[in-house]
Amino acid sequence: MKTLKQLERLRKAHLLINSSNTGNPTEFAAKLKISKRLLHSLLEYLKEIDAPLLYCRKSNSYYYEYAFDLLVNISVQVLVKEELKTVYAGRTILNNNLYSARFVHCTNLH
Repeated sequence: MKTLKQLERLRKAHLLINSSNTGNPTEFAAKLKISKRLLHSLLEYLKEIDAPLLYCRKSNSYYYEYAFDLLVNISVQVLVKEELKTVYAGRTILNNNLYSARFVHCTNLH
């Protein structure tokens, strides 16, 4: 469940940044219901995935320098023991050779 919360938090942060409606770091953290320290980690992660993230002191909001899209896909499927073949490095390999994993996909739109 921790990962689902993190992905949902990332999705919500992206929506707020996209609308330039984050407020200052304290307000942004409050909107996400996290600490400022955790907000800093989240913003660093966005920068690591090449989000063109900037902060405007005049409007007191984070924004993207150019169009940036972040797609967060969450898929939950209940599997019975017989469907699992092996678990390796966080991936579950199913009997039908499909992989079950968590993905975050980012696209620069410039």
